Amino acid sequence: MATFRHQLSDHYVSLIQTTLVNKDPCVGKTIHARIIKSGVHVGVILMNNLINMYAKTGLLVDARQLFDEMPVRNASSWNTIISAYAKQGRIDYARQLFEQMPEPDSVSWTAMMVGYNQMGRFEKTIRMLVDMICSKVMPTQYTFTIALASCAAMKSLEIGKKIHSCIVKVGIGSYPSVANSLLNMYAKSGDLLTAESVFDGMKLKSLSSWNTMLSMHMQYKRFDLARAQFEQMTDRDIVTWNSMISGYNQHGFDNKALDMFSNMLKAPVVLKPDKYTLASVLSACANLNDSNLGKQIHGHLVRTQFDLSGAVGNALISMYSKLGCVKIAQKIVQQNHISNLNIIAFTSLLDGYIKQGDMNPARQIFDSLKNRDVVVWTAMIVGYMQNGFNEEAINLFRSMIKEGPEPNSYTLAAMLSVSSSLASLEHGKQIHARALKSESEPSVSVSNALINMYAKSGNIDNAKRVFDIISCLKDTVTWTSMVMSLAQHGHGKESLELFEKMLSFDIKPDHITYVGVISACTHMGLVKEGVGYFKLMQEKHGIEPTLSHYACMVDLYGRAGKLQEAYDVIQSMPIEPDVIAWGSLLASTFVHKNMDLAKIAAEKLLLIEPDNSGAYSALANVYSVCGNWEDAAEIRKSMKVKQVKKDQGFSWVQIRNQVHVFGAEDSVHPERDEIYQNMAELWKEIKKLGFVPKTEAVLHDLDEEVKEQILMHHSEKLAIVFALMKTPKNSTLRIMKNLRVCKDCHSAIKFISKLVGREIIVRDATRFHHFKDGACSCRDYW
Repeated sequence: MATFRHQLSDHYVSLIQTTLVNKDPCVGKTIHARIIKSGVHVGVILMNNLINMYAKTGLLVDARQLFDEMPVRNASSWNTIISAYAKQGRIDYARQLFEQMPEPDSVSWTAMMVGYNQMGRFEKTIRMLVDMICSKVMPTQYTFTIALASCAAMKSLEIGKKIHSCIVKVGIGSYPSVANSLLNMYAKSGDLLTAESVFDGMKLKSLSSWNTMLSMHMQYKRFDLARAQFEQMTDRDIVTWNSMISGYNQHGFDNKALDMFSNMLKAPVVLKPDKYTLASVLSACANLNDSNLGKQIHGHLVRTQFDLSGAVGNALISMYSKLGCVKIAQKIVQQNHISNLNIIAFTSLLDGYIKQGDMNPARQIFDSLKNRDVVVWTAMIVGYMQNGFNEEAINLFRSMIKEGPEPNSYTLAAMLSVSSSLASLEHGKQIHARALKSESEPSVSVSNALINMYAKSGNIDNAKRVFDIISCLKDTVTWTSMVMSLAQHGHGKESLELFEKMLSFDIKPDHITYVGVISACTHMGLVKEGVGYFKLMQEKHGIEPTLSHYACMVDLYGRAGKLQEAYDVIQSMPIEPDVIAWGSLLASTFVHKNMDLAKIAAEKLLLIEPDNSGAYSALANVYSVCGNWEDAAEIRKSMKVKQVKKDQGFSWVQIRNQVHVFGAEDSVHPERDEIYQNMAELWKEIKKLGFVPKTEAVLHDLDEEVKEQILMHHSEKLAIVFALMKTPKNSTLRIMKNLRVCKDCHSAIKFISKLVGREIIVRDATRFHHFKDGACSCRDYW
């Protein structure tokens, strides 16, 4: 009878193990019910198998209940339930049972290490190995492979070497699984020489060993070694081919990646491309603009009903987006209900929409994504910023703060750029405060963005403070940002001194640095020095002049009244002059009343941009300032006939987070009457101080009284009056203007600053003017 019961118990054990193949919990429960009905003695072995069955079919609660009900438990009982908890990520429960276990053996310790490793708690895995050895429990080969996997994940070479020494002492270094783990650890930790030594010393090299070496060579750009090793291999699986194809693709050798893919398809051993193969090949097609092959692969995917929800779908969307076929990419998203776009696919789609100027579909996809990490949020914010949707960028950032992940340095830098575009000092200060809270040390990118934000918002002192904190890092972008900011704010001497200091610290300037340096000379009238720096840029630093540098040189000569020299620069340019170069010359001809050069500059400018209203207006203004009213009228008539609209001048000021915009002779502002009344009173007061309206700035043949009335209501003057009405006494006023400030406004604002005793900062189209106590930082040279 006992023999029969023993045989029946073995029969049920066999049935239970069979159910594990299909992992069907219903079948397992049926077998358990039969065992109970049969009345067979449920011994430890049968009970352990039942626990294992429940655990592996996802019924961990039932497994735990059986374990708790066991009158007698052996080591296998404990290990089965500990392993179940550990593998399912419930490591805290596993740890409680482990600590309750009378005598944990090597299986118990290893089960815990497996759990920690799977959860990414690699340091804890290594700690368990150390404790295991201290408890005098001998690690197995499997224990060491888990520990080495954690070292590889952390790229912790020093710990990996210590474990290697332990393996040598134990004498299991020749075991294939251990040798492969050592090879993987050294390869991923960057110790290529030791990895090669381990590989060469392996008596039995598995396909995994060869693949690890291939992957290592490709990762560290040892393409010749990788190819040589690939050719030596007698057996190749899909991992082998993927290592070569993805390696070439990731390092920019897309033609070689496609050649390798072609060779794979022709190989004697037929291998079916998997998702990794196809993702790499599609990426190569996108980089090479090879739409034909890309479409062929797409056709193959459709015919074989390949799952497009993962890496392949993302690669396909990314490819079509980069090839400019955004509608096809969007169709793939919609047809396959893809809600887990990766960042590459999303940013590619976003870039495609940005180029088309259409952000709505991009936002719809963003809203549909399930897992939106900080990179996705930042990409969407940057997309808005690059396309000029600054308000949308701000609103999305606010949503991110409320419901999204913690912004990183790239997010904060992008938002600071938005603040710079809006010249919103208050908003920029809020982002600065956020950066201080979230970062122990401000990143270079955020600090550079802070310098630009403060400078563009008119607060050069705060820009200097940020620079002083990070200048020790000797970053070219940082120093360049400060050089340019000082130049734009009229601190030309300080800008040049900082540049010389930059050179003395061996910080290499770039082409942007020299734009700032020459601009500083331009705004100070330092022609000789500007020419010297232009030569230094080429002769010492080997920087070839760009259109921006030539435009700066034209501006340098033009502002100083050296119009012929400015024209000679344009004539001698080795590259075709652009709108900015001709525009700079045209602006100078107005200041210095040179009709002949004005006509040449305007004609050249209009050849490049026939609808450029600025060229027409500037030429008409030159004729007007020279008293040639008939030709000026003819130019303006020509604008009407050709339907060329003149750029309207407007100014704006931000008060209590609200932007107030003013145009010349503004008639739509709700407080217009009060503003005009205050302006009239202010006009009388500054005239008493000695202000004389520069009526010649009104380039129309009108009575003096009418001209004065027009001047009184220029947009920047109205913005200043409104700001004086709405801000506390002694506070600084910050006014923004889209065009260059006129001579009359410049003179009037100097007198206003003296009258009201407040600093007035005006940012026009080219620079900042700091008005204080009746003087301007530009020293009347702008």
